[in-house]
Amino acid sequence: MSKKRSNSPGGLVYSTDPNFKLQEANTEEQETLQPALQKIKLRLDAKHRAGKAVTLVEGFVGTITDQEVLGKKLKAFCGTGGSVKDGEIIVQGDNRDKILQWLQKNGYSATKKI
Repeated sequence: MSKKRSNSPGGLVYSTDPNFKLQEANTEEQETLQPALQKIKLRLDAKHRAGKAVTLVEGFVGTITDQEVLGKKLKAFCGTGGSVKDGEIIVQGDNRDKILQWLQKNGYSATKKI
């Protein structure tokens, strides 16, 4: 079975209006804030992950490339795998204490949720 790919946003298939124009998606990236101005939250999550715990790093404001760089540094510091998806940095395992320590040492303001 092949994957269906949609070229039209929002499920729009056809319009009979001759003046109709598709609205362009806003693809502007936010400028990366300084570490002291970031309000990063750490959370442990195991939902929809077959019972395996992961640490979610949320609240990073900046470009996608800067978020990927931060994710790579955190994963290397913890010695685990993970990914960057949907504006979240996902680090495998319960590494909230390690990540909190690393973020505070590097000037970020971070909080840990229980």
